Amino acid sequence: MLVGRVRRWVLLFVTMLLAACGGGGGDPGPVGPVTPPVTTGTLAVVATGLPAGVNGSLRVTGPNNYVQDLNQSQTLTGLAPGSYSLAAASVTSGGTTYQPTPATQSAVVSAGGSVTAAVAYSSTTFAITLTQVVRNLDSPTYLSAPPGDTRLFVTERAGLVRIVQNGATLTLPFLDISGQVSTAGEGGLLSIAFDPQFAGNGYFYLYYTDPQRNIVIERYTVGPNPALADPTSGLVILRIPHPNFLNHFGGQLVFGPDGYLYLGTGDGGGGGDPQSNAQDLSVLLGKLLRINVAGATVAQPYTIPLDNPYRGQANRRAEIWAAGLRNPWRFAFDGAQLYLSDVGQDRREEVNIAGAAQGGLNYGWNILEGTLCYGSAACDRTGLTLPAFEYEHGANDANGCSIIGGFVYRGSALPELAGRYFYSDLCRGYLKSFFATSAGIVEQRDWNIGTIGQVLSFGQDAAGELYLLSAAGVIHKIGRAAAQ
Repeated sequence: MLVGRVRRWVLLFVTMLLAACGGGGGDPGPVGPVTPPVTTGTLAVVATGLPAGVNGSLRVTGPNNYVQDLNQSQTLTGLAPGSYSLAAASVTSGGTTYQPTPATQSAVVSAGGSVTAAVAYSSTTFAITLTQVVRNLDSPTYLSAPPGDTRLFVTERAGLVRIVQNGATLTLPFLDISGQVSTAGEGGLLSIAFDPQFAGNGYFYLYYTDPQRNIVIERYTVGPNPALADPTSGLVILRIPHPNFLNHFGGQLVFGPDGYLYLGTGDGGGGGDPQSNAQDLSVLLGKLLRINVAGATVAQPYTIPLDNPYRGQANRRAEIWAAGLRNPWRFAFDGAQLYLSDVGQDRREEVNIAGAAQGGLNYGWNILEGTLCYGSAACDRTGLTLPAFEYEHGANDANGCSIIGGFVYRGSALPELAGRYFYSDLCRGYLKSFFATSAGIVEQRDWNIGTIGQVLSFGQDAAGELYLLSAAGVIHKIGRAAAQ
C-alpha cells in the first residue's frame, strides 16, 4: 500500500512539472533583444569667430595615439573613453590674425557620453618688422646654423665664413678660402650647409666658384676651437665645369630630409640657355643634383643614391634629381615638401613645389619661362612640371626682376606665420609670402616693410627664425611689430 502511494505521488509530481514547462517541452516563445553595452563616446568641437572662407587650425589628441586635425567645427564619434586634448593655433588671412581662446584645453569622454570643447577666435592686426642684427659685412650671401647652435654662420661672397654671436661679428673668420674663390660675374662663395651629424663629425660644406669658373662643392671640418674651422681639412666633393659665361652659377646646397646633399646649379649662363644645358641630361648644369656624401673620401667623395631617377642610364648623369632649371639661386625643404625658386629670363619668376621624394621632374627651362612658352608662341608642355607660383616682371620691372627664394616659416616666435613661404626680389627688396594648399596658392601678402635695398638672400637659424641679407652688408631678422 505504501508503494502504491509513492507511485501516485511521483506520477502527480511529473504531471505538474510537465504542465509548468508548457505541456511537455514546447517552444517557450520569443526572447527580447539584448542591448550591447556602449563603449565609445562623442566629442563636439565648436569653433567660432572666424569669417566665412577662413579655416581654423585645430588638433585633437587622445588615447591610443589618437590624432585628428580639423579646420572647422565637427563632432567626433566613436571615441575611446579617456582624456582628450584640443590645441588651437592662430591663423592669418589677409592682414588679420585670428587668435584662439583657449589655446589648449582638455575634455573627458565617457562611454555613452557626449562632451563639447569650444574655441573662440578673435581678430587682431598682425604686422612684421625687421630688426637689424649686424651690419658692415662684405656682401653676405647666405646665413645658416648647425642644429641646436645659437650662433649664425654667414658666408661672404669674397670667400669668408663669419660667425655672428650675440649681435656681434667675431673678429676672426670661421674660415677664409678667399684664395680659392673667384667673384667674377655672379660667382663667389655662395652658401654653406652643415652636415646632419655636425655635432659628432664637425663637417660642413661650401658652394663656391673657383678662378677657372668651375662650381665647387667642398667639405671642411671644424677645428679644436669651435669658433675656427680647420683650413687644411678641405675635401673637394664635386667640381662642375662652367666654362663659357660669368652668370647662372646657381648657388645653393642643402641636406634633404633623407640625409642626402642637394645642389642647385645654373644653366651655364648666357641669354636663353644657348647651349641647352638645362634640358641635356648628360650635363650637370641647369639641374637639381642629389648625392650621398656620407663616408666621403679622396678616392670616392660621393656615391649615387639607389633611387636617383637616372642611375644606371646611358648618356644621363646619375647625380641628376631634377632638370629644366635656369638659375635656382635658392631652394629649401619644408618637411616632405621642396620649395624651389628659379630666376626667370625676361618676364616671369617662379616657385616650384614638389614632394621631397619626387625625382625625375623637368621644370621646363628653356622650353618654358614660368608657364609661358619661351621664345615661341606655342610649345609642347608634355612631361613638364609647371610652377606652383609665378609673377610677371611688369613694366620697368615694377614687380621685380629676379626672385630671391626663402623658407617656409616654422619658428616659434611668430606662430601665426606657420606654413607661409617667404620670398623677395633683387630689384625691389620687398618681403612677401604665400600659403600653399592642395587647392592652390592662397593668402598672398606684401608685408610692407619698405625697402632695404637689394636683398641677396634669406637665412634661417637653428630655431627656424628667418633673416634677410642685403647687399649693403646688413642682416635683418624678421619679427613681430608692435600691436597697432
